[in-house]
Amino acid sequence: MATGRGHAGRAYVGSFTAAGGPGVVTASVDPVTGALHLLGATDTVADPSYLALSSDGAVLYAVSETSPGAVTALDVTADRPRPIGPPVLVGGDGPTHLALYRNHLLTANYGSGSVSAVPLRSEGALAQKPSGVLVHEGTGPHPQRQQAPHAHQVLPAPGGRWAVSVDLGTDSVRVFDLAGSGEPRVHREVALRPGSGPRHLVFHPGGSHAYVVNELAPTLTVCRWDGGEGVLRPLTEVALLPEAPEGDAYPSAVTVDPDGRFVWVAVRGTDVLSVLAVEEEGAGLRRLATVPCGGRWPRDLTVDPTGRRLYAANERSGDVTWFDVDPLTGLPTRAGSVPVPAASCVVLR
Repeated sequence: MATGRGHAGRAYVGSFTAAGGPGVVTASVDPVTGALHLLGATDTVADPSYLALSSDGAVLYAVSETSPGAVTALDVTADRPRPIGPPVLVGGDGPTHLALYRNHLLTANYGSGSVSAVPLRSEGALAQKPSGVLVHEGTGPHPQRQQAPHAHQVLPAPGGRWAVSVDLGTDSVRVFDLAGSGEPRVHREVALRPGSGPRHLVFHPGGSHAYVVNELAPTLTVCRWDGGEGVLRPLTEVALLPEAPEGDAYPSAVTVDPDGRFVWVAVRGTDVLSVLAVEEEGAGLRRLATVPCGGRWPRDLTVDPTGRRLYAANERSGDVTWFDVDPLTGLPTRAGSVPVPAASCVVLR
């Protein structure tokens, strides 16, 4: 694991404005302690449930998890984020995630079960409409949550050739790319266990494995990834909790440390972080422990670039809590928190 003292920079927090959140929040990150200090916010973006940062750190992109759904580009060179142009409708409902891929901004639209691609213009601005929308098809066995597709996450795969979308409603992951026109086109669809409800995915730094967190069963699916062929192969499913929960247990976010030795998963309901050790060069996971998330309903979890700290966005307790990570065991220890009502995600620069 990296041994730097800390990461100097900025943090950006999304929050649900419809639930009293401040919108998009900017914070400084203490380079020694990792503590967050709130700097400014804007509520000009409705329900910015997820954020993505440009490679140079000057532009932040935010979804509006609304119906119809939209995305907004924000200038974050100052303490208070400033919109760059008007919101852009994505041609889908309830976008919950977004990512940059091949000079486009991709969104996963949960409500409509689709993926949209919006071209990027000069200086990070957005085109005024998508270049294409990929509509997922299929259902799953859960009587309430899987009667239609629900795309929950989209992100580029290592190497940049392919992108993947994770669909909770269809129990599958789609590998896709963009046509010359910017239209998303499916390369292949990978089926996961029926009823598992895949939500988010993270790639191991080695590039040959991926871990899919399942919302409808508190588990993590280990997959092998072939970037040349664009093939994702499920290998095994690992429990995130030591025993069956008595109440709700809905995993939300998964992250892996930069050295690839540990994986951490946030679980809502039980309100814990599950800590897993990576074995067999990424092909195996072993659960080590669970620790309290520092609040209630951890919707997102982010590791800093050094692997020394974790940041949890606790939606229902309205805070972002950070943890110091033991470099030998991977176990997080709560170090502090800041209030952010209806917090939904954390992005670090």
